Amino acid sequence: PLTAEVVERTRLAAHGLLTLGAVIDHIVSSPLKRAVQTAAIAAEALGVPPLSLEKTELLLPEAVPDEILPLLRRMQVESVLLVGHAPHVDLLTARLLGVEHAVTALKKAGVAVLEAKLHSDSARLTAVYEPKTLRQLGRVK
Repeated sequence: PLTAEVVERTRLAAHGLLTLGAVIDHIVSSPLKRAVQTAAIAAEALGVPPLSLEKTELLLPEAVPDEILPLLRRMQVESVLLVGHAPHVDLLTARLLGVEHAVTALKKAGVAVLEAKLHSDSARLTAVYEPKTLRQLGRVK
């Protein structure tokens, strides 16, 4: 389980996303306990209803990044937050960008923002936020 300190740091990072103007319609998480806890903290901070939070084994560390693409294509939402594990999320990001090797090295509660057309297999990287930056933004009133 996440410690009280990690819960607070994660909450601040999620509030940092709000400060940046993030609007999240749906959250998809790995089913592993810490990822599920992180997703729940993010959902609460971002105002995502519990019914818009789902778990999938496609975000497990050993999953093949391409395997989640059909799930993402079927979604009828504008913005999705994926909660997973390094280096899997970095490899998935690379796959969506159409490159072979990871171009991000996200830390816990770090965020890569990608824009993609609905039902597309490719995306454009628009921002990468370190957790420390998000936490600082999360403290802004």
